[in-house]
This record gives sequence, C-alpha cells and structure tokens, in this order.
Amino acid sequence: MDDKLNIVLIEATTRKLRRSITVARLVEEIGKEFNEINTIFVDIDDYMPLPGEGNDPESQDKRWIEINKKSDGYFIVSPEYNHSFPGSLKMLMDNDLGNYFHKPVVIAGVSIGQFGGVRMIENLLSTLRMLGLITTNIDVPFPLVGKTFDGSEEGNKLLEGQKERIRKAFIELIWLSKVLKSGRQGVPFS
Repeated sequence: MDDKLNIVLIEATTRKLRRSITVARLVEEIGKEFNEINTIFVDIDDYMPLPGEGNDPESQDKRWIEINKKSDGYFIVSPEYNHSFPGSLKMLMDNDLGNYFHKPVVIAGVSIGQFGGVRMIENLLSTLRMLGLITTNIDVPFPLVGKTFDGSEEGNKLLEGQKERIRKAFIELIWLSKVLKSGRQGVPFS
C-alpha cells in the first residue's frame, strides 16, 4: 500500500505561448525532492473543452473527478490575466464540486511583470474557499518570469530564490495535507 500523499499540480492555462508551464514543470521537479508525496501533473490544456459543469453528473469529466477523489492537496500554478485567473481554471474546478472539502492548496502566480500574479492570487482565494479548499499561508508569486529563465546571472539569482520559496510552500502543503487527511479519515464531519 502506498502511504504517500497525492498532490495534484495544476498548470492553469491553455494559451499557446504560456510561460507558466515552465514554472509548473519546475514546481513538479522540486516536488520530486519530497519522498512522502506523489505529484499528479494536470495540464489544463488536456481537459479543454470540458463537457459540462459540476452539478450535472452526466457531463462531468470523469478523469478530473478520479484525480480529485484520490487527491490530498493541490499546488496551482496560474498566470495573471487582467488581474485575475484564467477562465479555464474556473471551468476545471467547477467540473467537480464534491471532492475538494478540507484539502489544502498552494497558489503560485506567474507574471512577466514585477508583481508575480499577486492580484490573481487574491482573486482566486475566494473561489478556492467557496469550493471547500484550505489555502496555505505561503503563496509563491513568480515575477519577471522572462528574466527568471533567461540564463543570466540575475535570472539565476531569481530562480534560486524561487526554488527555495517553492520548497517552503511544499513543506507547508505536506504538513497541512497530513493533518487534514488524518482529520478527514478520523474525525466525523456533520
């Protein structure tokens, strides 16, 4: 039996020139450093277009529901579009409304600008809470994404700082995942 936690890593946009995919792959790579987790990489592009909505069982994407059933936590990597998150992420999350309760989530915001998607993070929080997810205390704003991966000395310095922030986010996510999983399994919720 596998006692590892299942952490779902979501790459949240379908745009062709998305830079967030590079960040999502970096998050996945760092997640592999933690022996107590399995990362399940979800490229949202593989789920679009979605067949329906979360309250209609006949039109839900069964793959997404199965992933959610076995998930213990989430790490969302999303770009900021017009101060908010992509509609594709909202569509995916709304496609299953029953399997998020009391599971933790980390948000990584991606931006070519200096703010690293913090406005997207702020907008996404209320949606995640409404779905029953527990947001961690650590967010991972990823500013200047073009410079971060350009191979320059400045880019390498930015990248090393981001790697450490991702590790800290995973540490909190793993702890919360363990605590909440134990609670879901052992403490009745009525």
